[in-house]
Amino acid sequence: MLPTSHNTQQVKRINVELVKNTLRSMGVGTKASIANLTKLSVATCGTILNELLQTGEIIDLGPDESSGGRPASRYQFNADYASVLCLIIRTEGGIHSITHTYANLNGEMADEQTLILDEINVTIVEDLIANLIEQHHNVQAIGIGIPGVAHNGVIGICDVSELAGQPLGPRLKEQYDDVEVVIGNDMNLTVYGLYNQQQFEEEKNFAVVTFPENHFPGAGFIIDGRPLTGNTQFGGEVSFLPFGVSREEQLRMLKTTEGLQELVVQTLVSIIAIINPATIVVTGDTMDPAMRDGLTQGCLDMIPQEHMPKLIIQRDTRREYLTGVVAVTLESLTYRIQLIEKQW
Repeated sequence: MLPTSHNTQQVKRINVELVKNTLRSMGVGTKASIANLTKLSVATCGTILNELLQTGEIIDLGPDESSGGRPASRYQFNADYASVLCLIIRTEGGIHSITHTYANLNGEMADEQTLILDEINVTIVEDLIANLIEQHHNVQAIGIGIPGVAHNGVIGICDVSELAGQPLGPRLKEQYDDVEVVIGNDMNLTVYGLYNQQQFEEEKNFAVVTFPENHFPGAGFIIDGRPLTGNTQFGGEVSFLPFGVSREEQLRMLKTTEGLQELVVQTLVSIIAIINPATIVVTGDTMDPAMRDGLTQGCLDMIPQEHMPKLIIQRDTRREYLTGVVAVTLESLTYRIQLIEKQW
């Protein structure tokens, strides 16, 4: 992100983003109403609106109803000006799949499809993306969710073994230079979708932890309303917690009722003690809502009652996962600036 000291060009880009986002939230607005909400001058808003009309990013709906003077033009954000292409890659129970969808600039999804594949590798992903981009209008960003870790677009640990170690992000950027590319961990993206669904009145700490069948668990965190990914995108790899057993033994424990309960409780207690979340959502096909009371009591054996978060067990989070991919991919198109508050 950019620091708060910025030049004229940066200020203009910030103002353009401000006008677009304001118009998006308003639905329909006039130059004066947009200026009032953004606190920009009417002249500045007029210049930006004219530029956005020329690019097609907004639509002129014609004059407003006259109140005696010259009627003002009404503008609307053009959500269909461009689109983002989003994919989520999964491997569950030996079944490999890629779900893909398009979303307009308001995040409204269309043409969702799921492909079941014998294998998934970089070539298959690249060929699928090439076909999808060719079919759709003005794709400006590609978002991909993976069951693993990606740092600067290079995939590291991954449940899809043929993707591990592959520079998928850089390869896609080489092919689509003017398209943003985002590759994210499935849990980080799911937690983002689930967090937004909670509609907290103020920013909270929040966690999602998943226990899939025949795979190591993973987690995603929101800290003060912001996703926590870690220095190398390794945040959330809770299978590396010091459980006191080997990773092979950990997988064996996850296949038994008693072992699963023990590892889930230890994972939850670790998360509670470190980030003190308001809510934890536990997901995965090994989970059952009937386990909630037992898990809660297991945590309370170690965690004081007043620090126990709300515990939700939601077995299927595919919709929230896809929503999170779309949201993060759309955010990659925005011009962002980091505002740093004084801490002392």
